[in-house]
Amino acid sequence: MPPVFERPFPALTPEQRYHFEVFGYVVVPGVLSHDECETIKSALQQLKRDLRARPKGYKPGPSEPNFLIDKPHHVFMATIREADPVIAAYAAHPRLVGMAEEVIGGEARMVELNAHINSRNPDDKFEANPQFDLHLGMDVPYGTHTKHGLFHCSFVKTLTNLTELGPDDGGTVVIAGSHKLDIPHDDMIACAYADRSLIHQVIAPAGSTLLFAETLMHATGRIRSDRERTIIVCGYGTRQFPYWDGGDLTPEFKAQIPAHLQTLFYGKAHWTRAPKYRTLSEPVDPRKFTLADAWHPKKAGKPKPAKKKK
Repeated sequence: MPPVFERPFPALTPEQRYHFEVFGYVVVPGVLSHDECETIKSALQQLKRDLRARPKGYKPGPSEPNFLIDKPHHVFMATIREADPVIAAYAAHPRLVGMAEEVIGGEARMVELNAHINSRNPDDKFEANPQFDLHLGMDVPYGTHTKHGLFHCSFVKTLTNLTELGPDDGGTVVIAGSHKLDIPHDDMIACAYADRSLIHQVIAPAGSTLLFAETLMHATGRIRSDRERTIIVCGYGTRQFPYWDGGDLTPEFKAQIPAHLQTLFYGKAHWTRAPKYRTLSEPVDPRKFTLADAWHPKKAGKPKPAKKKK
């Protein structure tokens, strides 16, 4: 039998799915372990050093990692899928893919992979009611639909904080409930600034994942603490979507992708989208998954044998 990409379905509890339905996002704790967070964080720090060590005037190829922002207090690294095996494993983490597919309503492909490492801007003025760079990546009329009474979006993000996010650590902010509204964006933002209770900020322990629809207004929060914030972000679209974060995969990387992850990394140019839907009352798939399970399907979801008593 060919290998199968095991991932949970449903990937969210009924309460988490309800939260997503109402607000357009949900924070799922414990997606990554402490050791997994440290491993990815170390890889991102090494990547930052490698990019800064490039010769002056170096022009990266279309498939190479690059800086979209490179400032002392903020680096934004894009096209990082081939930078380190653990980064690619994050994009293929079965629970993350399962969460994305639950919102998409069908099979997913990875469309972008990037990371932010940022800290407090020494020039920032901490006014009582700050404004944010609020934005979204998908229009409601063209990117959403409902099934079994539940909202679905064809473009979603999983944003995992590898460091603790307290109230002053710059967690992502969103305009709650904006994921369903087909109204002028400036009007939504004006309402949120007039009633700040509409703006929710992520506060979560390291290893937590913010799952959100790209029709949701969102932005980076303001960092007021002295702690560094490190996050890794993967964008998933329905499997017909093109990959837009950089150029084609290199032949060396293609040779490493196992058969069961071909659709996740390449998509599928076909009119079907492998629809998959849950109802609100369905319980979460309780299987546990790790980063290693993405590339080794035989391990996924199988319980460890009980130790024999001596």
